[in-house]
Amino acid sequence: MLDEIYNECETKMQGAIEHMQREFKTLRTGKVTTAVLDNVKIDYYGTATPLDQVGSVLAVDATTIVINPWEKNLLGSIEAAIQAANIGVNPNNDGDVIKLFFPPMTVEQRQEAVKQMKGMGEKAKVAIRNDRRDANDKIKKLEKEKEITQDESKAAQDNIQKLTDKYIAKVDSILKDKEAEILKV
Repeated sequence: MLDEIYNECETKMQGAIEHMQREFKTLRTGKVTTAVLDNVKIDYYGTATPLDQVGSVLAVDATTIVINPWEKNLLGSIEAAIQAANIGVNPNNDGDVIKLFFPPMTVEQRQEAVKQMKGMGEKAKVAIRNDRRDANDKIKKLEKEKEITQDESKAAQDNIQKLTDKYIAKVDSILKDKEAEILKV
């Protein structure tokens, strides 16, 4: 029974880290990636559709992304969606493709990206601590219902704390590496 609680807790904590890493992909670092467009949705016949499902999205070099829609009548919708998403560049529509030219990042932009990244890390830590609380509540409930002893409850809560410390340290390590990557010119 306690093993189930441990496994569920660890799975949730790992999920918090994976979510944080997915969010990191939306941040701009020195080299532009197509992930900066992941949250851009266009109106495709009445449905909000991700950009990569209506055309090809390619990072052709470190500062340029080219979007080639499968239907040329979508160029205007894509252009409007990119402007509405406020990703920091204006789309250039040449009638066939849309090009996004990202200027090199300034020191201030890099520091702002680090600030956003740290906020994402803080959210992950909060999620991990919430998972710890939920697991401890389940353990206390088992103790209250006399399914486990007080000593077993204390040991189980200590194990959950060790798990929490491990995942918080993992978040800190990932943040440190990502900060170095963003600040590297």
